[in-house]
Amino acid sequence: MSINWPTQPQHIHIRRLDHARDLDLPAYASIGAAGMDLVAAIAENVVLAPGQRALIPTGISLALPVGYEAQVRPRSGLALRNGITTLNTPGTIDSDYRGEVGVILINHGDEDFVVERGMRIAQMVVAIYTAVTWVEVNELPTTERGAGGFGSTGVQHPTEWPREKASDK
Repeated sequence: MSINWPTQPQHIHIRRLDHARDLDLPAYASIGAAGMDLVAAIAENVVLAPGQRALIPTGISLALPVGYEAQVRPRSGLALRNGITTLNTPGTIDSDYRGEVGVILINHGDEDFVVERGMRIAQMVVAIYTAVTWVEVNELPTTERGAGGFGSTGVQHPTEWPREKASDK
């Protein structure tokens, strides 16, 4: 099946480590998937008791081009069904890191969860990032929101925002 990508896929070097020779490389599960599944490259099962966390190896290392990062994110099915998620989400893999990609899993569920070899434990999204330089100023431009944060906009649907109406188009 041919995929009509909006841009040409970026070729990225990946190394399958010795303890993962029999495991799949990260792969997209569907044509529209943004993330590639990462699998557990463990020799023995890892049991995560409720509240417990563990670093799970994936058996791969990457050589991302400068200007790219990889983000390790939770799999929604594991989170919904079992309360299993990644801790530092998204976990950032920098372009100059060459070590093994690891996934910090935590069990927020009520029962033990068994991580098995080859299990899809997280997803990885490769993304372009923007490098910035800082321009230090004494004051920032004002906005309607100002310095309000941490819930200052409330939880209700904003009914007062100016909206473009279909008749305005």
